[in-house]
Amino acid sequence: MDGLKKRLNASLRFKLAFNLSLIVIIVAGIAGIFSFFSSLDEAHELQDDELYQIAGLMDQQHLALPPGSAATHLEDSDDDSHIIIQRLGAATNTATGHHRQISIPAYLADGLHTLESQGEMYRVLITSQAAGERLAIAQETSFRDKIARESALRTLMPFLVLIPILLVMITRLVRTTFQPIAALSHEIDQRPVEDLHPISGTPLPAEVRPFVTAINRLLGRVERARETQQRFVADAAHELRSPMTALSLQAERLAEAEMSATARDRLATLQKGIYRGRNLLDQLLSLARVQSSTKEAASQVCVPALYRHVLEDLMPQAQAKQLDVGVTDAPDLYVAASELDLATLIRNLVDNAIRYTPPGGRVDLSARLAGDFVELCVADSGPGIAEHDRARVFDPFYRVLGSEQIGSGLGLAIVRTIASRLGARIRLEASDVQTHAGLKVTVSVPRTSRA
Repeated sequence: MDGLKKRLNASLRFKLAFNLSLIVIIVAGIAGIFSFFSSLDEAHELQDDELYQIAGLMDQQHLALPPGSAATHLEDSDDDSHIIIQRLGAATNTATGHHRQISIPAYLADGLHTLESQGEMYRVLITSQAAGERLAIAQETSFRDKIARESALRTLMPFLVLIPILLVMITRLVRTTFQPIAALSHEIDQRPVEDLHPISGTPLPAEVRPFVTAINRLLGRVERARETQQRFVADAAHELRSPMTALSLQAERLAEAEMSATARDRLATLQKGIYRGRNLLDQLLSLARVQSSTKEAASQVCVPALYRHVLEDLMPQAQAKQLDVGVTDAPDLYVAASELDLATLIRNLVDNAIRYTPPGGRVDLSARLAGDFVELCVADSGPGIAEHDRARVFDPFYRVLGSEQIGSGLGLAIVRTIASRLGARIRLEASDVQTHAGLKVTVSVPRTSRA
């Protein structure tokens, strides 16, 4: 009962189907009961009319009981359906052959009566014939009731057949009526985060359209607020780049001057901070760009060529740490994506791998075909990411505890945003399955055939 109450409170569709079905059952039940008793009374009236018809036929045809016979039986193939005709006031409790008589008081007035005789109930019609003879025409009530019940039950058969069909039709009708709402819910649920275009209310019922209009207004306000936030971040990062560049140049000029060892150590710390600030500004600008509502046009991107361009930019950084960076397996595959977005995605993955891989390690890039997707893989021999941190590393500014590398915590956030724009999927796992060391990032991008 508690589960039913919860479903009624939680689901409008279930509540509507349940209430309509309950109303149908109640109305059909009342109609069935009324029909049953009406048919029962009608059957009894028809049986009473049958007794009157026998009496009228005997009177019109001047039929009489055989001389010396107190009673006679009218029978058909069913022994229980016989009708007893006997003279009123004749000797009772006697039998002629296999026929039996019933005890009927002689003082009964003409008309219909219900009497008991020898443990059986009878429906008796007392009638006076034109010849002055009074007759009793009787029939057992058990047989009459059986016929009447069977006749009444036959009237219930349409209800018993149509009610289940009607309940099924109500359920399907309610489900079909709510189908546009369910489809709209699925469509909204499948939208990426940056997709805030208005919802179309064309296929929806008129009662739901005001709700859709309110949602569209809310989406518009969210879109304007997001654009304001993105403009602020982009403008702030852009404005800060100039003073950070000036600080970097001043630090480089200062490093050329003679100074004590203590001052030079402090200058090195200052330069690291400036480098980290510039890197943070660059990442903020990249994040603001990929989060913008304007989506780059998709094209056919060659994966090996993309890998070469990214490695050309990052190879000096890898050589400074003496890392073995290269492409292990990248056949001539093409993906349908924005080249700028995909290059930014791969560059951030490779940059992260170079940062967190110890000196002397390796970073491998590969690609393979997997159905309708091309899997782009970046694997390193670094410390990897623990399973409980893999869900959070895509959050902006989140960094794994214990990491000593300089970073902003925005690299994987940018990767996730771009993957969402491209309709790609990201999977994190250990590059070395046996030792659970290293990190392997797999990005599944929709493929395309070469033009």
